[in-house]
Amino acid sequence: MTSHSPALMPARRGSAGSALHGIALSFPVALFSLGLACDIAFLRTAEIQWTNFASWAIAGALVFGGIVLAVALLACLVRMRRPGGARRLAYLVVVAAMFALGLVNAFHHARDAWSSVGTAGLALSIVTTLLALGAAWMTYSRPDPWEIAR
Repeated sequence: MTSHSPALMPARRGSAGSALHGIALSFPVALFSLGLACDIAFLRTAEIQWTNFASWAIAGALVFGGIVLAVALLACLVRMRRPGGARRLAYLVVVAAMFALGLVNAFHHARDAWSSVGTAGLALSIVTTLLALGAAWMTYSRPDPWEIAR
């Protein structure tokens, strides 16, 4: 089979909207992970600047997380009756939880520097990072059309 064979072509190409959604989703994954790393660094060193880094990383993750949440909500509402509705709803729930707990985490990190991380701040950072990674996993764990065609 040649590389131009129809059997090897992807079943469906992604739209520009899905590409932008993927780019927007990469920011909460990276920035919530950075916030978690900064929290761990603060707990190991007691250097106040790490809490500032964590606060800014969480704020940036929330900006892009809001975009991802809006897109997920729109996709869930527009395509409610189409196949895959349960998957879209589960994704919406994960992204909404990521955003809500990220907002709580941002408020927690806005407290006094010495008490902003602690057990609660670290736990919130861990949970929001796991939710962001879970959302990315849900988005990109679909079977590859190239593999299905083989």
